Order: sequence, then structure tokens, then C-alpha cells
Amino acid sequence: MTEKLLSIHELTKSIGSITPVKGISFDLKRGGCTALLGPNGAGKTTTLRMLAGLIPPTRGEIKHGSADKQTNDWRHRIGYLPQYPKFYSWMSGKEYLSFSAKLSGLSGQKALQRSQEVIEMVGLQQASKRRISGYSGGMKQRLGIAQALVHEPELIMLDEPVSALDPIGRREVMDLLNRLRGEVTILFSTHVLHDAEEICDDMVLMVDGEIAEKGALSELRTKYRQPVLSIEVEPGERELAWLHGLSKRSFVQEAEVGKHRAKLTVTDMGAARAALIKELADNGIELLRFEAGTSSLEDMFMKVVGP
Repeated sequence: MTEKLLSIHELTKSIGSITPVKGISFDLKRGGCTALLGPNGAGKTTTLRMLAGLIPPTRGEIKHGSADKQTNDWRHRIGYLPQYPKFYSWMSGKEYLSFSAKLSGLSGQKALQRSQEVIEMVGLQQASKRRISGYSGGMKQRLGIAQALVHEPELIMLDEPVSALDPIGRREVMDLLNRLRGEVTILFSTHVLHDAEEICDDMVLMVDGEIAEKGALSELRTKYRQPVLSIEVEPGERELAWLHGLSKRSFVQEAEVGKHRAKLTVTDMGAARAALIKELADNGIELLRFEAGTSSLEDMFMKVVGP
């Protein structure tokens, strides 16, 4: 059985008349990677700030597996990267990491040694002596992850680590997180479903301050997986009329119909495929694409989050 690193029970945060986090409970597995998913305003950042010890919860309990039994102080075992990290731009990357290491309690020699280790880990060796003001967005984000790792934490928490990056910077950071899997427990917030699918084992989906769904990614895929048909036809009045009539078929549960495309969630893939291919042939519908598959994590997200 996988050991729990962090247990969160009925965690709540109220600010005046507003309650951005409403009694959430979940566990983090040691060495695992968990995505904290949700639309903007779901309460993800407030949750991370409470777990990092930056703000106190109004109610609830946070238990860390390596906390001191008397103080339950887990903060020295956590690395945290906010959504918009700030740096001393006049420092070099190596100077900044050494400074961060010393703030975390490492001695001078140990701070220098550990700074060099994490610089290599995040791939910034060649830029380590350059001023941070000359770093790209992806380099700054990798430097931010390095400062979260410099004191050898058991858990790193990252708030939207790739949201502000261009495609190259995003790829750099996602590759780094992939390499860190298993070496350290990772919790990161995002509203990008593809990022969660790429590297995470578990998922916690928040909506309006509450947990709408949680569990292993594989289990959630199985729970929400449904047969889906994607159809694209040539532009034409006959084709468009046929597409709009698809929602009336007995085997169609849901239909999303566009100008020349339709996405159908069906009850029986075999029956739906046979019937529709026959209709296409009988009615002379000019087909561009006919694809059978299953619903995605994004479909699950929209179903849980949607009205």
C-alpha cells in the first residue's frame, strides 16, 4: 500500500463573507504526482497557500507524514513555487539559488553544493552565471522549480507552472516535471487538462471551492469513458441537414454539431457505426472523416464543471 505523505481533512478558508475553499479532503501519496484541476476561481491557489503554510486555514486539518509529532510543522519539508514568482534580477541564477538555500537553513558549503546540483537538474548549467534579468520565461520557471527543490523537500507544490509560458518554455518545464516524478512528491495546479494527463497519477478536480471529483487518473478515465464518433463531411445543404438530424437517432446520447462536423456520444459503438455508414452511403453524403474513439479527460472535465 502506498504511503500517504499528506492528508487533508475538511480544509476550509473564509475571508469575510467569502469562502473560497469549502471543506475539502484528499490525500497525497509519497512519490506521486497529483494535479489540482479546476477553472479560474475554483480555489486552487488558496488551497496551495494553506498547504504551504503561507495562510492559516479557517477550519480543517493538514497532517504531514514527516511532521514533528508535537508541532505538526511540515513546512521545512515543502518546496513552493507561486504562479508569478519574483526574482532578484540583478543576481545570477547560481547566486539566487545559493541565497535561497541559505534562507532554508543550509550551511554555506552545503548551500553551494546543493545549488550546483539543482542547477544541473533543471538544465541551467550554461546560464548559471548570467543575470536572471536575461533569462527567458521558461528559464525563470525552471529556476523557480530549482529554488523549490534546493533544500531537498519531500513535496513540491507548483501553482500554474506553465500557464504564462510559450510552447518552448512549457515543454521545458513539463519535461523537467516528468524527470522529477518518483524522486519527489509533486502537487501542481492547472486548468490545462493535457498537462494533467501527461504526467500525473492522481487528480483532484475543484469547482467553486469544493471537490467535484478525485481519484487515480486511470480510474476516472474508466468511470467516465464513453464511446464517441467524430464525423466530418463536405460543405453542402444535404450534408448539413443530415448532421443536424443525427441527435434524433436512438443510439445517440449527446450530439455536438458544428458547421461541417459532429461529435456524437453513443450508447452502442457497433450499432451506431453500422447504421451511420449505411446512411452515408444511401444518402450520398460526401464524407471527409469518420473516426471512432472514446471520450477524453476534457470531456469529463466539461461534464463535471459545466452547468
